[in-house]
Amino acid sequence: MGISLIKISVIYLLIGTALAMYMAISGDYALSSVHTHLLLMGWTTMTLAGVIYHLFPAAARSALCKMTFILFNIGLPVMIIGLVLYQSGLGYVAVVAVGASITSLAILLFAINILTGLRKDS
Repeated sequence: MGISLIKISVIYLLIGTALAMYMAISGDYALSSVHTHLLLMGWTTMTLAGVIYHLFPAAARSALCKMTFILFNIGLPVMIIGLVLYQSGLGYVAVVAVGASITSLAILLFAINILTGLRKDS
């Protein structure tokens, strides 16, 4: 599971970089919050989770890990799409809220898995 998270995080890095290039070329920085979420949540958070799960395979085998993976990969794209729609002036703040809620649940499950599943002798 750790390697899968790392590979998916690279996709978020590429999308975030493409968005940064678009903003730099166009001079339109309206989507800077989208860029920030892509890189901090998609690339950084997923990479760190992937590394942690790779280093601690027992935690990666848990049901919480699988739920974290599924929820994070549903919630973050929904939140990103919602942010794009919102920043474009189309509204859809509810889409952002749904995506953020799902992503937050994934992070909570990750925290529970790590805090309860890791032992000093892991």
